[in-house]
Amino acid sequence: MRAVATCLILTLGGCVFAGPHYQGPVSDHFDGERFQNQVPTPGSFWSFLRWQATREPPPWPTSLHLEPAPAPPPQVAGADLRVTWINHSTLLLQLDGLNVLTDPIWSERCSPLSWIGPQRVIPPGVRFEDLPRIDAVLISHNHYDHLDLETLRRLQEAHRPRFLVPLGDRPLLEDAGLERVSEHDWWEEVPLGGATRAGFVPAQHFANRGLTDRDRTLWGGWVLEGPAGLVYFAGDTGWGPQFAQVRERYGAPRLALLPIGAYAPRWFMAPMHLDPAQAVEAHRVLGAGTSVGIHFGTFPLADEGRYAPAWELARALHAQGVPPERFWTLEGGEGRAVPPRPAGP
Repeated sequence: MRAVATCLILTLGGCVFAGPHYQGPVSDHFDGERFQNQVPTPGSFWSFLRWQATREPPPWPTSLHLEPAPAPPPQVAGADLRVTWINHSTLLLQLDGLNVLTDPIWSERCSPLSWIGPQRVIPPGVRFEDLPRIDAVLISHNHYDHLDLETLRRLQEAHRPRFLVPLGDRPLLEDAGLERVSEHDWWEEVPLGGATRAGFVPAQHFANRGLTDRDRTLWGGWVLEGPAGLVYFAGDTGWGPQFAQVRERYGAPRLALLPIGAYAPRWFMAPMHLDPAQAVEAHRVLGAGTSVGIHFGTFPLADEGRYAPAWELARALHAQGVPPERFWTLEGGEGRAVPPRPAGP
C-alpha cells in the first residue's frame, strides 16, 4: 500500500513538474518531437507502475555518518589527473589546471518534491564549502538525481562556472536563473580552456522530469580530452554501442567513470542501467586504463541493496580477469591520482 501511495504522489508531482520540450531540426536520433536511443529500448509508464506496485527492495540504512574528506587540492597541472568521488554520479575531475564537476547534487533528496522521493543515506563526501574553484559543470541528463537545480544555483553563486547540458535543457536552467549555459548534441565538442575540450557523447538511457516530457530533451555522457589524456564520463546508461564508438573516435581513455548501481530488477532496469558485470565489460571494450564505479550507494533508487553493486563488481572483475587496481570503488569524498594508462589492452 505504501508503494502504491508513493507512486500516486510522484505521478501527480510528475504531471506538474514536467520540463521543457526541445524544438529543433530532425536528426538520426530526434524525430522532431522526441529523442531516441541508438538501440530502441522497451519500456512504458505502465511497466514503471508495475515495478512500483510490486517491488520489494531490501532495506537500506536510513542514515550513515561520514566525516567530510579533506578539501581537494586547488588544481592539478601538467600530466596529472585527479578524480574525487563526492558520491552518486557527482565527481570532481581535476586536469589541465581545470576543475570540473559531473552531475552535482548536494541536496537531501532527488525529487520534484522536497518532502518525498529518494533521500540520501549518506552526506556528500566533500563539503560544498571545501570545493576548489569550479570552472565547468557537465550534466548528463535531466533526471533529478543528475540535474539538481538547487545545487546548480549554489554553484553559480559561489563559482560562476560554465554549465554544459544536453539539447533541450538550457531553458530549464535559464528559467531557474542560471547563466553561462550551453546545450549540446551528441558528438558535439566545445573548448573548456587551454588545450582541453569537452565532447558530448551518446548514452543508452532516457530523459524526463515529469509525465509529459519523456524524451523531449537529450541524454548522454561526456569526454574530456586534453594534455592529461582522455576522461570518459558515461552518465546514466544501459548497454549499447557507445562504448565501442567512444573508443573508435577518441581512443582508449585514461579514466572511465562507469555506473554500477540501480540495476535491479533486470526485467525493468536492463534497458537503461548497466549492472556491475556489464560495467566491467564496458571497461574492457573501452580499453580504459582505470575505471571508477559510480551511481551507487547514495540514494535508494532500485531494488538491489546498498552494498550489492560493490560486491557484484568485485565478483565480475574476478570472473572477467580484470585486476581490481584497474577498476576502483571509492569511498565518498575519496580522491586519487589517476595513473597513466598502461600500454596494451
